[in-house]
Amino acid sequence: MRSIVPSAAVLRQKYTLVSSLRAQGFAVRSFEDGRPQPGDIYLVADGETPPAPARTVVIGAEGRHIVPARDGSPARIAFGPEDAQVGNGFVRALVAEPEAPTAADPESLALYALAERVAAADITVLINGPTGTGKEVLARAIHLGSSRRDGPFIAINCAALPETMLEALLFGHQKGAFTGASSGGEGFFRAAHGGTLLLDEIAEMPIQLQSKLLRVLQEREVVPIGASTPVSVDVRIIACANRDLQAEVAAGRFRADLYYRLSVFPLTTKPLAERRQDIPALAATLILRHAGNRTTVPWPDASAIDALMGHDWPGNVRELENVIQRALLFAAGDTIHAEHIVFDRPSAPMPVFAAQAANDQPATQPATLGNIVQMSEFAAIRETLAACGGSRIETARRLGISERTLRYRLAKAREQGDDITRAVSA
Repeated sequence: MRSIVPSAAVLRQKYTLVSSLRAQGFAVRSFEDGRPQPGDIYLVADGETPPAPARTVVIGAEGRHIVPARDGSPARIAFGPEDAQVGNGFVRALVAEPEAPTAADPESLALYALAERVAAADITVLINGPTGTGKEVLARAIHLGSSRRDGPFIAINCAALPETMLEALLFGHQKGAFTGASSGGEGFFRAAHGGTLLLDEIAEMPIQLQSKLLRVLQEREVVPIGASTPVSVDVRIIACANRDLQAEVAAGRFRADLYYRLSVFPLTTKPLAERRQDIPALAATLILRHAGNRTTVPWPDASAIDALMGHDWPGNVRELENVIQRALLFAAGDTIHAEHIVFDRPSAPMPVFAAQAANDQPATQPATLGNIVQMSEFAAIRETLAACGGSRIETARRLGISERTLRYRLAKAREQGDDITRAVSA
């Protein structure tokens, strides 16, 4: 994590900002510490001379604007107390490294502080959490905070790889090992040697391949397809899952011994709706990321932040990123207003009893063509799965889709609160 060097004026005017950056893991140094360190970022007040313009953020206390650093000029930002949430988020985005995680909620800060300690220990990590909650960001932060930071970081999605090729892609293969293998391949494990391998959506890995993965984790060696001699690998494994692996073990879809081998140190990311204090900081980071070459970066006003804070975020950070990109498209001026915030769908309605108490009317949710099609699809899967006694193989056959497609549909339903498998087995 980079160091920041605030001037005395910044400490007086923006002490809360400096405290926030310290809580997020930035080292805070003083101008009196002596010679500057490589990578130090200076925070100076408006009117002060930037010590190193390309690594300086000039902070004003009046007005509301942000200008990123360009062509060797310092970055400039100004905001008052009423805009501190967003302003602090913008400053964090200006001084942080591009891959540094964004956090402002106390639980998120505690999670990243714990991840920093985990990074120092070369152990296997299992990250659980819903889709789009930053599991890969957390995994990358662990890699960058570890002794393997100079080695490769390779992330693969186990659900996105063809089942027939997954073993060869993971462990490698020799030339002629199977039809079409006109040359050898080292595989992801050997490609990640000396670094970190992220196995995302590990719950989607076919169970017959799980035993081979378990052996690799135990022996620290792989046997490429077509080879008879194992090859040693030095790789740290981080696995991610958006499903409860213990429940998958109980259902017989995931090996218990592999689960315990992966879950040396489990971490959990929470839905965005349960860490709302992260939203202004994430919004600021995403605005800067997608503002492009604008001379003036639009600033979200209080109405825009209220709209973001009031949404239920079923798509988590990925949905927030979509919303921010739309807002930047709609906002032609220097301010993002509430009317520029357009969601994929309305927030979930209030519970029926709350709606009746407020309006003497039952709560309703506007129907869209997408909702209707999806609800019909989930209903068809539910009925077919029940008719097949819970057999996914037979259900996929009757519906005319692959087992992998069926798993995607079931996972999508779970993300939206409809656990079809559990409902059928109940």
